[in-house]
Amino acid sequence: MGDAEHVGDTTASDRGWARRFSAPPAFKYPQYRNYWFGMLAAVGGFQVNSFGQFWLVHTLDDSPVALGYVGLATAIPAIALNLVGGVVADRFDKRRLIFSAQLITASLIFLLGMLAATGVAEVWHVLVIAFISGGVSAFNQPAQMALYPYLVKRDALMSAVALNSSVWQGTRIVAPAVAGGLIWFAGTSSPFFLAAFGGVAFALVVSRLDVQPEEKVQQPKAFSDMLEGIRYIKSNSIFAFLIGMTFFNSFFAMAYITMMPVFADDILDVGSGGQGILMSVSGVGALGTTIYLGSKGVTRKRGLILIGGAVVTGLSIAAFALTTEWLGSMTLALVLLFIFGVSTSTYMISIQSSLQMLVPNRLRGRVMGFYGMTWSIMPLGGMYAGVVAGFIGVPWAIAIGGLLVSGFAIGPALLNSNVRGIGTLLSDQISDQMSEASPATSPDGASS
Repeated sequence: MGDAEHVGDTTASDRGWARRFSAPPAFKYPQYRNYWFGMLAAVGGFQVNSFGQFWLVHTLDDSPVALGYVGLATAIPAIALNLVGGVVADRFDKRRLIFSAQLITASLIFLLGMLAATGVAEVWHVLVIAFISGGVSAFNQPAQMALYPYLVKRDALMSAVALNSSVWQGTRIVAPAVAGGLIWFAGTSSPFFLAAFGGVAFALVVSRLDVQPEEKVQQPKAFSDMLEGIRYIKSNSIFAFLIGMTFFNSFFAMAYITMMPVFADDILDVGSGGQGILMSVSGVGALGTTIYLGSKGVTRKRGLILIGGAVVTGLSIAAFALTTEWLGSMTLALVLLFIFGVSTSTYMISIQSSLQMLVPNRLRGRVMGFYGMTWSIMPLGGMYAGVVAGFIGVPWAIAIGGLLVSGFAIGPALLNSNVRGIGTLLSDQISDQMSEASPATSPDGASS
């Protein structure tokens, strides 16, 4: 997969297309361009589906714990199988894995839409479908993260990482508003049908990617593969720190997403349409920030960017939760969520791009699978928030999580000079690797 000449060759029309529209460097590569548009459809569908799931459960059972159960059902299989998914991604055809996973997930979402449309949907239906979908995503996510670096050369990899992140940030702007509007106009089932269509579209795009097959080498046992990936992360303090920050962000900071129906419907009284706006506004600042930071590459001030972004992220989401309860201001809630989106994007794009630039090709699926596992923990954070909210209320449950995110960022910064100087360390390591094979070359490391 990722033959150097195959990936590197761009036609005159491709180069002209990029110049004419001032496209980012990764868009010079038609394979990546097709992948990106397909991913846009799938991620948009994922965001719409998540909104629909939480809203459906909230209409069936207004307990915050019920919302947490949806997160728990998604997280358990994803966490349990993510490392296995990373091993599978390193061993087998990544395109076939993504194609199969997308079709299975789309079928499950379509089934949930039918149940909602016929009025027979119950909470347990959502939980079962979320559980199976979470297991499928454990194979889909590492394969996606391991595939796209092969579609571009190293000099465009930072651009590709930023563009991938921009899909998530951009759909956070549009998808929740679309889902809220669909529910208002066409009923609770409508977001699920749109989400299923997005998954099928991405599956078809991936199936048509003309990516060179990897040269297969003698492989040890799958369990040994998994241990090798874990040992690599454990022995690399930079990887451990970056993944640790991702864990705190996913588990604590993003728990507000699961609880958003409570903020929108019970506290602010703005309904599904208002929830869509609340969910969208954080993506407005995040999208522009993601693209900007991606274009800047690695800087020696990255340590400050990571730490500062995490601190502001935790404080802004805590302020959102508490002021919403105390003041009931929709305007202030929107401002704080906008700040949250900017700060989260500031350090999360830095984390993912650093991991992609540093991980060896042969370990890419396993390491990024472990990274993906921290994102799989996000729904579990929703369960935590739901349980804690049963004792102290939703606003305080979310606020405490935000303060923990800020605390984790400040702690390592005060105790470890390497964390504060992470930008310098990354710059030095990347400079050393620039003389070696790029991720866009053949898997055996032959340079382009």
